[in-house]
Amino acid sequence: MGIMTGQQLSRLYELYNDKEVTFTKDVVAALNLEPRQVFVKCADAQWPCIINSSSLSQAKIIIGVTSGAYSYLVKEKASVSLRFHFLQPKDPPISFFVNAKVANVAPFGDSNELVIVTLAFTQRPPDDLIEIIGAFIETAVNFASRKDERIPVNPETKRKLGLAREELAAQIQGVPRNCVLRDLCFGGARIILMGLQKFILDKEALLRLEFDDIGPLELRGRVVGTESVQDRRDIFVAVIRFDDGSIPMAFKMRLNSYITTLKKPQGAGDSVIPGITG
Repeated sequence: MGIMTGQQLSRLYELYNDKEVTFTKDVVAALNLEPRQVFVKCADAQWPCIINSSSLSQAKIIIGVTSGAYSYLVKEKASVSLRFHFLQPKDPPISFFVNAKVANVAPFGDSNELVIVTLAFTQRPPDDLIEIIGAFIETAVNFASRKDERIPVNPETKRKLGLAREELAAQIQGVPRNCVLRDLCFGGARIILMGLQKFILDKEALLRLEFDDIGPLELRGRVVGTESVQDRRDIFVAVIRFDDGSIPMAFKMRLNSYITTLKKPQGAGDSVIPGITG
């Protein structure tokens, strides 16, 4: 962490301040959040809680009505701080507190034993939270709005993306095929293959991309078209469309990091994005 400039952080904060991320199982895994290390602190004591969601201006936590935190948060509405804890594959964990105040308390679903507490942040949150939550939201926004922006694979883009190689071991309908990656986008890829074009149309495809730092990622999809290569009859380009539901978040975030360094990012807009509200 800590690779963004102050200007980039301010931009994320301004664009996505009110966008709320719900911590589903997939989101927790993508952000490397450690839920067991999330605590709410008040009256010089810390209590474990379940973090339900967070934006850059507030968070929602779930606590039991018999917990020690309930009396302070619900009855006294004391000033609190919320502890976030994120793991990093190759570096020490990131842990920090965000100062907040109780903004709302409501029953959690139909439960008589749990409540959901909205904590409004009393100041701009730490840069680490802006970078983690902001980049995640921006990735979802760009995935929806810039899905087909292609990145040509060449020595420069390969280095910036962290791709170990452009030669891939692909599978078409389960049959291994050697190929060369021509370009990438959020929603698909184009690869160069040897053979006859007509035999791979509408076939299932699996690409295994090797990255220097995050390791191999598998992308599943289908061949939706082919293109001829000028002056070559022995090779052709296969156009692959990825299955949206199986695209790894690590892949989306890597492509987002690249495209936002080159082009003006899209605004938050009014798009409906799964897992993100506001």
